[in-house]
Amino acid sequence: MKSFFGGAFYLSLAASIWGGMYVVSKYALDTIPPFTLVFIRYLIASFLLLGILCYKKEQLIPKEQRNLVFQIGFVGYFLSIIAQFIGTKLSSAHMGAVITTLSPVFLSAFAIPLLKERMTLKQGFSITIALIGVLVVVGIPGSHGQSETITGNMFLLAAAVFWGYYSVISRKISTVYSSLQITTWGILIATVLTFPCIFFERNLWSFGQLFDLPIVLSVLYIGIISTALAFFSWNKGLSMLPSHQAGLFFFFQPVVGTLLGWLFLKEQLSSTFFLGSLFIILGVYYNMKQEGGQTISKPKTSSSN
Repeated sequence: MKSFFGGAFYLSLAASIWGGMYVVSKYALDTIPPFTLVFIRYLIASFLLLGILCYKKEQLIPKEQRNLVFQIGFVGYFLSIIAQFIGTKLSSAHMGAVITTLSPVFLSAFAIPLLKERMTLKQGFSITIALIGVLVVVGIPGSHGQSETITGNMFLLAAAVFWGYYSVISRKISTVYSSLQITTWGILIATVLTFPCIFFERNLWSFGQLFDLPIVLSVLYIGIISTALAFFSWNKGLSMLPSHQAGLFFFFQPVVGTLLGWLFLKEQLSSTFFLGSLFIILGVYYNMKQEGGQTISKPKTSSSN
């Protein structure tokens, strides 16, 4: 029971932080190009997490499951983010919100063959209820009169697949490494991989703009809170809950993002927001009510590389 509510706390925290990142990143993105901002956020998080890892005297270099460790950084933190950016640019932010919320569905799908976790009818029903809630909150694709392209939508779908796969891999190696180690190594790999991207945007902004106080505060928040803390919390929660339960908490992201947009950016809330939020809460509550008292089993893994 303690493990269940601990996992629920960490996953809810991560999803809520990512939901609110839109409000903060709006200021930074007015000045810093998107891929450059991704690199900066990873760089800041890398230094912070490496410092904590050294302070706690945890293993700095992975000795087992190196292939899976690399996949976390490459698939989860690099490919997923890049695909999401490209997909949103070619399609729309609205479609990005809709399609990327399919990540929990792919998480559950990958967990069945990779972790041997069976999905019960109740778990499937809970995910369905929450997914309906997300569609109500952000709207059915095409209902807002926006033009989307097939190519953009395919990139968005790939981003959701990559995120679901990464989440399963993170849970898989949580029996070998701590959440701090998994997060640190994944972000370090992503930092190296995103570095070349900044050269494609070098003429789009001035480095001196980075030192404006609002930009500094936004970048620090994104790097420390939205990256280091949020990714650690997500990986920690994944290590504590079965995949079919863990994915449900991802659905809180659009709810928090919409709510904070209303609070700080004066965006309007419609009745569909409250109706959709109710569906999401009911889906999570139903899952918690059915599974909260059960023992949380750790995923099976092997020691091979």
